[in-house]
Amino acid sequence: MNWGVALALVGVAALVYWYAYRPLAALSGTVSLGVAKAAKIVRDAEGLPHIEAASAEDAAYLQGYVHAQDRLWQMDALRRLAAGELSEILGAAGLESDQESRRMRMRRLAEFHAASVKAEDRVLLSAYARGVNRYLETHRGKLPVEFKLLDYDPKPWSVVDSLLVGLQMFRNLSQGWKDELVKQTLLAKGDKEKVNFLLPMATGHEAQLGSNAWVISGKHTASGKPLLANDTHLDWAFPGPWYAVHLKAPDLDVEGFSFPGLPMVIIGHNRNIAWGITNLHFDVQDLYAERFDPRSGRYVFQGKAEQAQLEREVIRVRGRQPVELQIWVTRHGPIFQSAGNAHLALRWMAAEAGGFGYPFPRINRARNWEEFRAAVALHTGPGSNYVYADTAGNIGYQAAGHMPIRRNHRGDVPVDGAAGESEWDGVVPFEALPSVYNPPSGMLITANQNPFPAKYEYAVNGNFTPHYRVNQIDARLRKKTGWKPGEMLSIQTDVYSAFSHRLAKDVYRAWEKRAQGNPVLRDAAVALKDWNGQMQAGLTAPVVVTLVFQHLRRAIGDRASPGQGAAYEQQMAPAVIEKLLDTRPKEWFADFDQLLVKCFSDAIAEGKQQLGENVSKWDYGKYTGFTLQHPVISRVPYLGGWFRIGPVPMSGSTTTVKQTTRRMGPAMRFVADLSNWEQSLYSVTIGQSGQVLSPHFRDQWDAYYAGRAFPLQFGSVAAKDTIEVKPE
Repeated sequence: MNWGVALALVGVAALVYWYAYRPLAALSGTVSLGVAKAAKIVRDAEGLPHIEAASAEDAAYLQGYVHAQDRLWQMDALRRLAAGELSEILGAAGLESDQESRRMRMRRLAEFHAASVKAEDRVLLSAYARGVNRYLETHRGKLPVEFKLLDYDPKPWSVVDSLLVGLQMFRNLSQGWKDELVKQTLLAKGDKEKVNFLLPMATGHEAQLGSNAWVISGKHTASGKPLLANDTHLDWAFPGPWYAVHLKAPDLDVEGFSFPGLPMVIIGHNRNIAWGITNLHFDVQDLYAERFDPRSGRYVFQGKAEQAQLEREVIRVRGRQPVELQIWVTRHGPIFQSAGNAHLALRWMAAEAGGFGYPFPRINRARNWEEFRAAVALHTGPGSNYVYADTAGNIGYQAAGHMPIRRNHRGDVPVDGAAGESEWDGVVPFEALPSVYNPPSGMLITANQNPFPAKYEYAVNGNFTPHYRVNQIDARLRKKTGWKPGEMLSIQTDVYSAFSHRLAKDVYRAWEKRAQGNPVLRDAAVALKDWNGQMQAGLTAPVVVTLVFQHLRRAIGDRASPGQGAAYEQQMAPAVIEKLLDTRPKEWFADFDQLLVKCFSDAIAEGKQQLGENVSKWDYGKYTGFTLQHPVISRVPYLGGWFRIGPVPMSGSTTTVKQTTRRMGPAMRFVADLSNWEQSLYSVTIGQSGQVLSPHFRDQWDAYYAGRAFPLQFGSVAAKDTIEVKPE
């Protein structure tokens, strides 16, 4: 062997050991930590920590410690993303993100809400922060490799940092201001009636209540007790957003999914109840066009001049001079966007007094429907759908969160801030939010559809999803009885699209009528003819119908607002297209078959440029596939490839139960069996640990990708590693 090569390999091995292996979490042995009494951390074969402590406060402390063991860099990156401090470690690449975070005043909001946290919640948040910091203090010389690669040390954790992480999730799930700008753009050059038609709040075809979450009562299950299923849809991330954990104390025994940076369990079950959550999509943000003077900060409200508050933000940028922002804050919120004489202020429920609550300590302890609803009533945002089941056999649904009561407007476009006629008059009372308990159907389903009745007493606005996912779940559940926990996974991974199936049939019929003689389209038409609607990797038809949909959506957007069709990407677009194809109104298009053929032809031309001339070899999995990679380690020369997954051929679409795109997909899967907790199932996308050489770094990916799951051990835990914790 070449001695130079051998020495280089030894050097690489030494570096890998020093920077990647040494920081691995100690999973067994005895450790002295800041708990009041002796405790235990038992990890099972998948690395899920089962924490046994003498109090909830000690459990929260140890949860902070294990989160730091496995996800410290992810936690630090999340608080930096929220606070607008990425540029400090990434340089100019993080500047645009930081500027938006500062304009949204994320750290200031976290500090504002930290001052009013309930005393009992502060105890847990503070204990959690102490646990994180204990890990930091004892591992300063051997932190995860990301800190070395980016050459910085993390600051101590605080209650404010946990609130920042919570606010970041609130922000991710609250993007109503963007939808207002889209509609304003479409209306600027468009037909108001047609634009409103493009952006409905509901389709009228949703399975009524009676991410994905559903619960079925014992009359539909093999055990005679409820089953509850949940799979949240979030942006792809490496590591994934969720961390499974079990917390046990004299007044606490709860297991499920936590969010690194926050204490307690967000989705899961205790001894008596189980619950799941999806995004409600109710709009909690409004843009106000202010009559504003940027030189003085003066603006007009109800005919009188008012003074905006000036906030100065300094963004430290690695390798560059700091960037200073001046942010004017009006009574409606920060001036968020300015263009010429237009100054838009953002009002967001998270910025309101009492606008950020933390209900999970109480949810984790709830024993029945009444206690559960009392806990959920404390949930302020983001707006959420909760599904519920208990061991007594009851099931329920509850919408939760602070939803603004809007005066004289719906919140779908920016409103006049000067007149004072479009304000918020408090929040929708909790008792007025949709709620269902033990429906006769024995079935409750939420898939981000609009749950509000047509004649609801308060104005409703939001980017709700169309009916396809909820209806497919409903259809699958009604096909049989005697459901078992593992069978819920087959629904969570269902990739049938009723919309795409319908569109394929319409395109094929249009081709038969108007373009059968066109040989260029023949292979694609043949692929569509007998397709069964499965958005499955390896098939040609899903590629074709997806490309046609994109061209059809733009054409319809252009018809409503000439030249603005590319802006029309709302979730309701498939349902709008289906309605137009059902009714075929002449005021939209004189000949819908000709429109379909045109979009079909344009789609095939685009596909041939991207995927090759031979249409029969187009593969939907390759078309939708992506590479999942660690944001830092994957960039290391020569070694980075080991920390990527993919290219991954993906099945599913935005209108399938398994909702996937290149940007997002199911972030976890959870099935709770109320007859026997030991038969409950779970999986996270990649693995429990963010430590690159941990055996749990990516050990769940293959099972997740194949639609399998792991037992969620609760009463009986097969211990693989155990840490005995002694008080200091």
